[in-house]
Amino acid sequence: MNHVLSVLGYALIPAIATILGSLVAIFRTPGLGVQGAIQHFAAGVVFAAVAGEVLPEIMREHELLPLILGFSLGVVAMLSIKWFTQRLGGHEESKGGALPTALLVTVAVDLLMDGLLVGIGFAAGATTGMLLTAALTLEVLFLGLSTAVAIRKAGATWQRMLLLITGLALLIVLGALLGGTLLAGLAGPWLEGVLAFGAAALLYLVTEELLVEAHELPDTPLMTACFFIGFLMIFLIEMMVTPAANSGGFLDFRL
Repeated sequence: MNHVLSVLGYALIPAIATILGSLVAIFRTPGLGVQGAIQHFAAGVVFAAVAGEVLPEIMREHELLPLILGFSLGVVAMLSIKWFTQRLGGHEESKGGALPTALLVTVAVDLLMDGLLVGIGFAAGATTGMLLTAALTLEVLFLGLSTAVAIRKAGATWQRMLLLITGLALLIVLGALLGGTLLAGLAGPWLEGVLAFGAAALLYLVTEELLVEAHELPDTPLMTACFFIGFLMIFLIEMMVTPAANSGGFLDFRL
């Protein structure tokens, strides 16, 4: 019980960061240049989280079938969501003020997976859990801001925007609860399949949502550089907080 409460306490940190990111967009909408930079930065952070934390855990099991099945199901799920929301016209937020449904659903899956990673991380060890919490807090801070900007562009009121972002943020806590209880003892091919599904969802968020949205704005080299800054920052956090021998990552680095 104490372990679960501890996990939930840490999960509240990225959940609050998500809401704080949205509050920035509520009280002061960033300019187009800042929006593009934020979306690139958030994409780099998410991509680094996949490369540095999720993929090494998947590769550790060396089970091909769960990897293929989990990843394929993730891709099919994301593409199905995109097809369904496009059929409803939800992705055309500029027409009639409709919300960017595809983005919201994808972000929801991302935040749920983030919570799962926090819960599973603490099941593996306190250091791993705290590292994941730090990295994911940075990710969701900018993801919350980026998502709130997209919702505001659709013409939503600030009350509706805050309600939507708060609901999304609570998915982190839900994911952490599941990861710290039901999935805490998950291992082998089952864990690999879950993580492969999450990896596909996170990669979809980067390539088909954040970067697509960002490239609809006037692009500059500085915006593109923000992607690599976000990517590098997560790796620096991982390498400074946890020694390479215990981090589970693939970079051999010691201070």
